[in-house]
Amino acid sequence: MDGQTWERMWGHVERVHPDGGAVAAAIRSAARLARPSVPPVPNYKLSMSIPEWLQAIQTYMKMLQYNHTGTQFFEIRKTRPLSGLMETAKEMTRESLPIKCLEAVILGIYLTNGQPSVERFPISFKTHFSGNYFHHVVLGIYCNGRYGSLGMSRRSDLMDKPLTYRTLSDLIFEFEDSYKKYLHSVKKVKIGLYVPHEPHSFQPIEWKQLVLNVSKMMRTEVRKELEKFARDMRMKILKPSSAHSPMKERSRGKSLSPRRRQASPQRRACRRDKSPAVVDKKGDLATLNEVGYQLRI
Repeated sequence: MDGQTWERMWGHVERVHPDGGAVAAAIRSAARLARPSVPPVPNYKLSMSIPEWLQAIQTYMKMLQYNHTGTQFFEIRKTRPLSGLMETAKEMTRESLPIKCLEAVILGIYLTNGQPSVERFPISFKTHFSGNYFHHVVLGIYCNGRYGSLGMSRRSDLMDKPLTYRTLSDLIFEFEDSYKKYLHSVKKVKIGLYVPHEPHSFQPIEWKQLVLNVSKMMRTEVRKELEKFARDMRMKILKPSSAHSPMKERSRGKSLSPRRRQASPQRRACRRDKSPAVVDKKGDLATLNEVGYQLRI
């Protein structure tokens, strides 16, 4: 961490902490500080049920604590391949620093790898409060016909949810009701696709396969769209948008189209076939020149 970032972090602490600059000065001037605890990374045991394992992961995240410093300690680029994001998750377990919601999603994916019965997918929220917009993301969980979530937030009811919700819409409406407690109105909900359990995959995470403008929809409409999407996901019908991009390029008639590559030699041949006609035209023009026409070359 460079000096500018370090000082910016302490400036944020002075602005948001109830004791202001006093707490920052006390920590920075202390001769000796207690060594921070490093929570052990949870290990799955065969005797554990899936809900117990998910609770162990969530407990580990809470022990890392939410990052209130105003400085994100780990760079998360959403377009990065899954393999690179898993390396970042390993770094989180080594450093044991506080994390925010996006980092918690990546860490949750990393810790639930190897459990094929547990499907993971991102759920993003855009909310409005007091003239400002806020963004939040959690890791949706589907297992044995029930939905839940993992994550981190400043609010305890906007992060993890138990694996007890029968439908995806029930889970989303639970988050929406929790937001209402803090006078936040949910504007948009974005649902991604299932994240593969292959940690070395070069495929990026699909973050927003379904986007719902819930503020302009009735709950019945939202439920209908969510249940259709959840059914398609369970049936493995939906594919990442990156998988469809070559087809989109072909439909737009770009140079990558196989049909154009096949037709182009024929067009070149046609141009070569037309070359003798050019010679004939030159001959005709030469004849015209003899009777008084002026040629410009």
